[in-house]
Amino acid sequence: MIHVNGVSVSSRLLPLSFQCKAGEIIHVIGPNGSGKSTLLSAIAGLLPYKGQVEIFDLNVASASLETLASYRAMLSQSDRPAFNLDVAQYLSLSIPNQTKGNASKINSLDAKTSEINASKINASEINRVVNELTGLLRLEDKLHRSIHHLSGGEWQRVRLCAICLQVWPSLNPFAKLLILDEPAAPLDIGQEGLLYQLIQHVSSLGIAVIMSNHDLNRTAKYADKAVLLDKGVMQAEGPVQSVLDPELLSRVYHTQVERVMVKGQSILLFD
Repeated sequence: MIHVNGVSVSSRLLPLSFQCKAGEIIHVIGPNGSGKSTLLSAIAGLLPYKGQVEIFDLNVASASLETLASYRAMLSQSDRPAFNLDVAQYLSLSIPNQTKGNASKINSLDAKTSEINASKINASEINRVVNELTGLLRLEDKLHRSIHHLSGGEWQRVRLCAICLQVWPSLNPFAKLLILDEPAAPLDIGQEGLLYQLIQHVSSLGIAVIMSNHDLNRTAKYADKAVLLDKGVMQAEGPVQSVLDPELLSRVYHTQVERVMVKGQSILLFD
């Protein structure tokens, strides 16, 4: 269980509390500037906060960066690095240290690996996971391209692949939480579909997912729970359909929101 108890960040985020179970998907929603990124960064232990965040048995405030990296991974909104690597090299940087074991060299993208200590995850499992993730995200033909020669959507999928490697359960037995800050922003509608398939798969492995999101209909379809923020104040949290109340959303987003049925499915419409 992930506990967020009375967490606040100066005047940017007023005290709020909620819980997240293993394998649960929570969407943090709200207008621009409502505190979504601030909340996610606090949960990840990347900025000072008041209150308490616990990721199962880990107290985030007192944990080292190395320990935090074992328990959680966070995909922030950021540009690609100034240094140049090909995609294969970039992905290899996200393989957990405990997985690499005593190997003098690991190439996670083919079968050419050095021997790994028997107590560590073996190279074939690394290759299997990398192949699975690159297949899910349709990156198989991008592995030997420079990260600086990728489109925005291609680069985002590479980042998603890398961040999932960090918390993939068969590579990292300590992993509990994946945090994503507006991961769909650079993606087209087809690539968005790949993203949500990936998130569903990660959650099915028992990893909790907390992510910010602007597409409320995607939230309605894919989230288990939602946290609604406005100007740093939590307006609602809980089961997604109760948080996505049209009257509440109309007030928070300052626009008319209606819920209609289309082919038996509930859809939110915005004026």
